[in-house]
Amino acid sequence: MSNALTPSATPALPERFANPLRQIQDLLAQPAVRRSLPMVLMIGLIAAAALAWVMLSTPTQKTLFSGLSDVDKGSVTQALQQAKITARIDEGTGALTVNEDDYSRARILLAGQGLPKGAPGGYQILDNLPMGVSRAVEGERLRQARETELARSIQEIDAVAEARVHLATPEASVFVRDNAAPSASVIVKLQPGRSLGDAQVSSIINLVASSVPGMKPEAVTIVDQMGGLLTKGSDKSALGIASDERIAFQRRIEEKNRAQVVQLLTPLVGAGNFTVEVQADVDLDETQATRESYDKQGTLRAEQGNWTGNQKDGAGAQPGGIPGALSNTPPPASTLNAPKPTPTPAPGTPPVAGAPGAPSAAAAVVGAVSDAMKQSDQYSRAYDLGKEVSVTRAAPGAIKRLSVAVLLREPEAGKPRSQLEIQQITQLVQTAVGYNQGRADQVTVISRKFAGATALDDKQPWYEAGWLPVVARNVTAIVIALLVLFLGVRPLAKAMLKKRDDAAPRLALGRDYGGAAGGTGGGGAGSANGVPVSIDALESARNYDDRIGMVRGFTRDNPARAALAVRDMIKADAKP
Repeated sequence: MSNALTPSATPALPERFANPLRQIQDLLAQPAVRRSLPMVLMIGLIAAAALAWVMLSTPTQKTLFSGLSDVDKGSVTQALQQAKITARIDEGTGALTVNEDDYSRARILLAGQGLPKGAPGGYQILDNLPMGVSRAVEGERLRQARETELARSIQEIDAVAEARVHLATPEASVFVRDNAAPSASVIVKLQPGRSLGDAQVSSIINLVASSVPGMKPEAVTIVDQMGGLLTKGSDKSALGIASDERIAFQRRIEEKNRAQVVQLLTPLVGAGNFTVEVQADVDLDETQATRESYDKQGTLRAEQGNWTGNQKDGAGAQPGGIPGALSNTPPPASTLNAPKPTPTPAPGTPPVAGAPGAPSAAAAVVGAVSDAMKQSDQYSRAYDLGKEVSVTRAAPGAIKRLSVAVLLREPEAGKPRSQLEIQQITQLVQTAVGYNQGRADQVTVISRKFAGATALDDKQPWYEAGWLPVVARNVTAIVIALLVLFLGVRPLAKAMLKKRDDAAPRLALGRDYGGAAGGTGGGGAGSANGVPVSIDALESARNYDDRIGMVRGFTRDNPARAALAVRDMIKADAKP
């Protein structure tokens, strides 16, 4: 037997590798494989459906943070798990991702807890500075530390989400003319729906300029995330800045009046049932006037002149008597002189000494010397006229005309508003805004039906809604699972049940063939219902399964005769 098997085993190895398809076909043709093939296909289809379901039902991931340290990843992941938010860490990039539906909720949750803390920055960078670095590297690290600290300070502002600061600090030179002033650039990312006012922009400018020695506020530039320049004072003239201030002043007046009307009408007609528009014509002109006035009567400023005395009576008299005593001096002889007429000064000429209407100061000076002792006098006097200077400056801001328009929502059900009610609302609005008929102010109140909410609010089409991708993903996964179930699993299950039903009569047929006594021992044949089980009967079977069923039934019902048949076959093969 060993000699017979040796020649057939030699070509089996190359044939197996030469025709692998034939080997696969033979493997699939085996009864055990054929019987288990439907089950294998069904398991494969179920596994494919489960994989498709997992891939399609997994929500779209969105990056929450990237480049976090391990400490921050642990803190953020723990906080998200406590809030029942699924977080994943990408193995390739290390980014922390969450479901797209949970992105906004996760950001709000982490912001409320102050996470992530962020990597060490600011002046802590200098702690990690190795020894022996050059002066240039040390200067760059110091500049980076300043930038980080300034960015953190700017982020403390409520409207600022993120900030970055770039400092340009040139090296100091021994020559004064070569020294360049430092400058700074700031980019801020604002919170959604928020904006920075002029006061906040000025605060950031002064904060950065005060933190760097020698930096002027004009050297700071601030840009938002949309690329808009927030420091608008550097590229505008003084006239443009003044115009912006005046327009802002007018808007403040209009907003003040609008707020007053809204606060008055809200409890009366309800919020959302009216709209108010205010137009204020404000006098923004600045007026300055100067006036000078003079008094009619002048004021003596300076006097210069001389006079000549009368020596007729006392020309030859010699002094006598006791020196220092006037009692021994005889009085001079009295003489009568006719007064000389004083000429009248021309109009506009300053009054002269002794003239009627002369100032009292001049009379006091001339009166110090007796007219009897004067022979002639000559004086030059200068007078100042009175002056009054008045400066009037009118500040802008006076309202020249005010126009207010109020639109009321007409009630959907019930009676429309009466004219008396509209008139009362008009009077209330006039009182709220300070109505002045002399300025030709105008207040208009009407009541109309508002347009439908769908016409105003439905701006986004339905196919761009956020819930549509989630629904489409889930529906697609369900459809694929149903297709696999009805087109794959169900036909295979039917085929297995049909083969099981067909196998039952074959087994019964085998028992019938092998159950009756009689037949030849060498051929291993029996009879059932008068039909013998022979080689011709096996060859005339419909298929291979029927043959196996006949032989299996014969072997089970006649084990002794089957053993004798196998023994005879072995002996026949062993003969030379």
